[in-house]
Amino acid sequence: MAFDSAPDERPDGPRNVFGEPLADCSHNPKTGFFRDGCCRGDVRDIGRHVVCVRVTEAFLTFSAGRGNDLSTPRPEFGFPGLKPGDQWCLCAARWQEAFDAGCAPRVVLAATDMLALQTCRLVDLKSLAVDIS
Repeated sequence: MAFDSAPDERPDGPRNVFGEPLADCSHNPKTGFFRDGCCRGDVRDIGRHVVCVRVTEAFLTFSAGRGNDLSTPRPEFGFPGLKPGDQWCLCAARWQEAFDAGCAPRVVLAATDMLALQTCRLVDLKSLAVDIS
């Protein structure tokens, strides 16, 4: 399934990397491209915010170094700023980049859209999963 598929082309709704219904990622803080708590992919989400992560200090530092400061609150955008332990829908490409650099945050696979597999390697996602043993 391509990222440029329309949302209604997924008649069973969004699925996680295991092909199961996609679980919510976080409602506090409210995450997802649509700020509905879900990391579902959609054609309108150019950044592909489809990987549910548990944020770490190392990742926040890495992301800020790449020009995306996720820890500073931006109330004008309704963004509270993230702290270690928060769950957040992350761009698939940024997660894989952080993984390759050795500082990717842990992943909640049940809440990670299967569309992430177009960018991220499943073996890499599984190696940092919080919800499988």
